[in-house]
Parts: sequence; C-alpha cells; structure tokens
Amino acid sequence: MKLLVGLGNPGSKYIYNRHNIGFLVLDNFVDVNNLIFKKNKIYHFCKKNDALLIKPQTYMNISGKAVLSALTSYSIDDILVIVDDVHLPFGKIRLRNNGGYGGHNGLRSIGEMLGSKDFKRMRIGIGTPEQPDLSQYVLANFSPQEKILLNTVFDFACELLESYIKKDFEASQNLYGQKLESYSEKISKSQDQ
Repeated sequence: MKLLVGLGNPGSKYIYNRHNIGFLVLDNFVDVNNLIFKKNKIYHFCKKNDALLIKPQTYMNISGKAVLSALTSYSIDDILVIVDDVHLPFGKIRLRNNGGYGGHNGLRSIGEMLGSKDFKRMRIGIGTPEQPDLSQYVLANFSPQEKILLNTVFDFACELLESYIKKDFEASQNLYGQKLESYSEKISKSQDQ
C-alpha cells in the first residue's frame, strides 16, 4: 500500500496558510475523486485504490507521529509526502525520491520517526519571504492572487498524484517531465496578469 501524506496544521485558522499546501492539495484531490476524509485521533484519512491518504492532526512539527501511527496500522511499502517549500518560487512543483529536510520541521519529524530520509517528496513552492521571520511568512494566508493560481497548482498536483497511485513514482516523474513546460507557462502567464 502507498501512503500519501499531506503536511499542514489542523484548525480553521490555518486552512489557507502557506504552510498548509499539503493539506490543500490532498483536500482538492479528495474532492475531485469524490472521496471523504474519515477522522482518526491522530490523522484524517481516506483510501483510493491501494493508497492511503492522510492529513496529520498533530501539528506540523510532530507530523512524524501520525506517519508512524499509519505505518503501524497498515502495510505500507511506499511513502510520498506533499510539503511546502520556501526555497522554490510560488507554484513550482518538484518531485524527489529522497533528500534533506530543507529546514522543514514536518519533514524532519517524519525522518526522525522513520529513522531515515529515504521517502519521496512532492515539494510545492510557496515563494521566498522578504521578511526575516520565516514562521510569520509560512503561517500567513496565501494572497488573493496566489489563491487564484492555486487552482493551476492543484490541477497539476492532482494529475501527478493520480499517476503515482495508479502506477508508481517513476510514472509521476515521467508525467512531470512531459507536462512541466506547459504547467510552468500557465503559472507564469497567470502571475503576469
């Protein structure tokens, strides 16, 4: 079974925070597929085919607890974490087989709980803050212009997740390579308007 983890913070005040892009991507994917999240004490979850989708309810910095809980409840053989990235321009999506934490405490928590950095990531750019206070930036809501652009981000992320669930991560990477140029053009045009 595949495990898709969208990172974010639970609670209505965080819904449209930049840090919650992982939650937003999974929420969109679930809506598009007419699925419904069920509530568990430590994570919200649903299934699609042979994949378990979860949104940890532990807060970002201890997301690893929810991931570990899912791993002990299900037979998981592959993990994909959907996460915000301040080192990427807004809307840019990057797929990686593994890697460092990039200063992201949610990724760090997962890596520490797993005892390994060896898990897949879908990093979604939220832009680099101009102000020095990183936490203030990531916990701020998306701007009205960014919210409009999120629809394009969601569409592409949805295609990539569907490919990952139905096939594998390599298929998602191939699809990413095929569609990246047209996706990047859509994002650029939208930002210019």
